[in-house]
Amino acid sequence: MTEQDILKKHTAWLSIVSNTTLVVLKLVVGIVVGAVSLISEAMHSGVDLIAALIAFWAVHKSVVPPDEEHDYGHGKYENLSAAVEALLIVGAAFGIVYEAVKKAGEAEVPDMLGYGIAIMALSIVINFAVSARLIQVAKRTGSQALEADGLHLRSDIWTSVGVLLGLVLMQVTGWAWLDSVIAIFVAGIILRAGWKMVYESVMELTDESLPEEEEARIGAIIRQCPEVRGYHCLRTRKSGSYKLLDVHILFDGRMHLSQVDAICDELEDQIREAFGTFDIMIHPEPAEHHLEESKQSQFEKAKRVPEPQKVRSVEAEESEE
Repeated sequence: MTEQDILKKHTAWLSIVSNTTLVVLKLVVGIVVGAVSLISEAMHSGVDLIAALIAFWAVHKSVVPPDEEHDYGHGKYENLSAAVEALLIVGAAFGIVYEAVKKAGEAEVPDMLGYGIAIMALSIVINFAVSARLIQVAKRTGSQALEADGLHLRSDIWTSVGVLLGLVLMQVTGWAWLDSVIAIFVAGIILRAGWKMVYESVMELTDESLPEEEEARIGAIIRQCPEVRGYHCLRTRKSGSYKLLDVHILFDGRMHLSQVDAICDELEDQIREAFGTFDIMIHPEPAEHHLEESKQSQFEKAKRVPEPQKVRSVEAEESEE
């Protein structure tokens, strides 16, 4: 297991511990104070805990080396967990709206709101620190699962701010309905962030290409090699923090195979140095004789299904003779 894999696991554990602590604190204080908003916020933190557990499972699963059933490793588990977390965010947003509408007609302001205000302020500080750490490690390691968990906690901060404002304003004004209004507004923000995560996760699960800027950077690395005559049919995709690339590169047809191989190895090292973990497949071709292929030509070729050929049996041929 690499140093980055260990870092990802430890960071995922940090999220689990912090979410478990917040769920217990919010639930206990919510029951003691009698504030439904705090109890529903504890339920929302419970969703965060489930998301953190999913992220930990995904990180643990994604670092498993390739095996006979998974030639390209297990990185897709990270993409899958990010999609599940995104759906949890959307579900939590609808849950907040439901609770807010249900509480809209309440006229009583709960007692001892100071305890609720204190726990919500503590929750904001903890979630901000943990989410910042998750996102930092996600960028360093390329872990989509940790990034999704960090963004989930970051969106939870807005929910906590909304609940905190509701508690403060209820204590100052005695207007119980303010909590519901702010909660619905915050739920809209969370719903928008969750939907964006759903879209991005689905695109990566369906093997979306890397951004055009990254493909252009890869092309620039290939072109800077003086022995390279050109390249074409560059295709990319992502599997968790694991990127994959295949490309056709043109060389002088008179070059020795060992020299071509050495240049390809050097190009692979340069690409990995620039982008991190990368599974690279280079198809060298002689510049004088090659088929000019592109992504589009590969798509058209895949669409053309060859007609099934008739196979004549040996017995039939012998009977004709």
